[in-house]
Amino acid sequence: MKMRPRIYYTEEQKALMWDRWQKGESLNSIARLFDRGHSSIQRILTETGGIRPRQRRRSCLALTLAEREEISRGLVVGHSIRSIAASLSRAPSTVSREIRRNGSRRRYRANKADQAAWDRALRPKTCKLVENRALARVVANKLRLEWSPEQIAGWLKRTYPDDENFQVSRETIYKSLFIQARGALKKELLQHLRKTRAMRRSRHKTLKGEGLGKITNTVSIRKRPAEAEDRAVPGHWEGDLLFGSNNSQIATLVERHTRYVMLIRVKGKNSETVITALIKQAHKLLRELYKSLTWDRGSEMADHQRFSLATDIRQYFPKGMDLSDVTQAKLNAVARRLNERPRKTLNFETPAERFYQCVAATS
Repeated sequence: MKMRPRIYYTEEQKALMWDRWQKGESLNSIARLFDRGHSSIQRILTETGGIRPRQRRRSCLALTLAEREEISRGLVVGHSIRSIAASLSRAPSTVSREIRRNGSRRRYRANKADQAAWDRALRPKTCKLVENRALARVVANKLRLEWSPEQIAGWLKRTYPDDENFQVSRETIYKSLFIQARGALKKELLQHLRKTRAMRRSRHKTLKGEGLGKITNTVSIRKRPAEAEDRAVPGHWEGDLLFGSNNSQIATLVERHTRYVMLIRVKGKNSETVITALIKQAHKLLRELYKSLTWDRGSEMADHQRFSLATDIRQYFPKGMDLSDVTQAKLNAVARRLNERPRKTLNFETPAERFYQCVAATS
């Protein structure tokens, strides 16, 4: 079979690829625009780990292509360096250096000189995590705890508010993971991200539902106490079921004020079995910290801004996994890990910190 020649994409075509990728389109969908296979597009995107490179800009002090063409024309007709510099309103030393750097008077070509200038300008700034290895070690340790780059960046800023040397943006962390040429973080740390893919995917990508369970004949979210709605008062909990294969499930409880998580092993999905398990768990709480429980009844949560617990739990219990053999001890360990992650909605404090502040206040 005859192979099609390799295509070389223009900057405009690459910009279109990045626009579509950032909107969440698939590689196959983008490739169809160019009548190519998805690997052709993937080759472009993987060079920077799925992260769109910054648009290059010419310094306002640098010579433009038009100025270089003027220099080339001046040299052809025999003008002096001073006269060429005067016509460009540039210093003679600038024109002299430009000519000397790009082949002398006889061999100077504007296009080649301009491209050479772009090539010389490819001097990426050294990554902060390369320069500060102590900071890199802190970031790596938090990644191993399954903290997201956003959580790490937020926690660092809260923990070291007056020390910029120990602050780093989430984008720098992502780039250090997905662009291995930076040499800042090991590739193996990618496996600790929620999505262990080789390229960073757009946050706008459409995701399917996580298959959360529903319990019928329970109190509607719309009927919960008003004080629970604004999360101002601790003690109000949201419950749900997370399903696995073979009709297995885990009950989840989230305290709305602190986002504190409890995971509960249940042997069946009928209401009586679940409620019995919840009552047993509730007896471990102080009365002041258990005021109401509201169950997710499905579509009523669609327009409600809620804690994204399902995605976090799926990191430990993927879809399709049989949950029937998961012990309560394992659930407690996972809940502890989740409660020790800083949350943006808590100003990057952890749910455990907030919850135990409430415990101390009621003691």
